[in-house]
Amino acid sequence: MWMRLVSAATLTASIATAFFIIGGKKPHHLGVKNGILAPCPDWPNCVSTQTEGGYPQAQPIPYDGNTAAARARILQIINAASRTRIVTERDNYIHAEYRSRFFRLVDDVEFYFDEARSEIHFRSASRIGFGDLNANPRRMAAIRAAFTQT
Repeated sequence: MWMRLVSAATLTASIATAFFIIGGKKPHHLGVKNGILAPCPDWPNCVSTQTEGGYPQAQPIPYDGNTAAARARILQIINAASRTRIVTERDNYIHAEYRSRFFRLVDDVEFYFDEARSEIHFRSASRIGFGDLNANPRRMAAIRAAFTQT
């Protein structure tokens, strides 16, 4: 009995370590190119305002006023969340990492501020795994709700 518990604990720790190592590297394709965020992969662990077809799509977040104020509000929302880290911060772009509580898996969340249309485009994607148990769409809905609550 004791050996089974030790084996199960060792297996769980090994899986968690593997997830952490695999999930720890930032993808190279992130960022904005010609006003477009990277497309979502062809599986249900990503949500974006700019990916056509496939899995969850969302509408951009509209904003009134200047881009700097919208950007400051998004930064405030990100910083209020637990287990987050700002990776890149520019005038029209933010990349943050959100870590899951148990396995510490990383989701990359990006925001692109389209000044011409006064819209915030976003992309939220899990680094590993086929699905995300709807975590990315829920996160972005919560960020939208917090942003429009002001």
